[in-house]
Amino acid sequence: MTLQELKSQFPAAPEYLTQIFLIERDHGIVPNARLADRLEVSRPAVSQAVGRLKKLGLVDQDRYGAIGLTQEGRTVAENVVKRHFLIEHVLVGILKYPWDKSDVEAETLQASLSDELTSFLVKKLGDPQTCPHGNPMPGSAIEKAYLEAPSLEDAGVGTEIKIIRITEEGEMTDGMLSFCQENGIGPGRKVTVVEQKPGKGMLCEIEGQELLIPSVFSANLRWKAV
Repeated sequence: MTLQELKSQFPAAPEYLTQIFLIERDHGIVPNARLADRLEVSRPAVSQAVGRLKKLGLVDQDRYGAIGLTQEGRTVAENVVKRHFLIEHVLVGILKYPWDKSDVEAETLQASLSDELTSFLVKKLGDPQTCPHGNPMPGSAIEKAYLEAPSLEDAGVGTEIKIIRITEEGEMTDGMLSFCQENGIGPGRKVTVVEQKPGKGMLCEIEGQELLIPSVFSANLRWKAV
């Protein structure tokens, strides 16, 4: 089944499958409640959608309620995620579209990419291993390491680090991408932890300037040692 055929049967299917995949690879299990929160829909709406996806052979659900992808469902989800990331690279890297707005636009455009154009973009863009926000491509060589990278909140005072990823949750957290865009926080940025402020966030030094990164944002930044 092609992506277009799937959308004709159930327009919301790609988004559901994508979010199931992304939640699963970050958290291991996908309960209805977490999926509802991620998609900002009601739990009954999720239950109804999962029922439709089960009939299409794209998901299953265990006795405890955790949602899982079938092999076909996983293939669809990975393809959608790859298209999404590639479009973001075109928007940000080539068109210089605002970095904090690319995610929303990519979501609108991702279903329109053909397999041929997707393969072309992979080559044209040099086979990127992450999206512009640092989230790893499905199946990439760095996927495991990036998913297991520690949170900024786990960095010790005085530690110099390099930001490598803004999590998917971070991309969906109100104001986070705008905050990061305005303050130059993104993959490749070197940061020194100055002080941990419980309940407030992380005071960091970035290019000689101190910046308090709120807890709701710092929890969704991942890093590696410099």
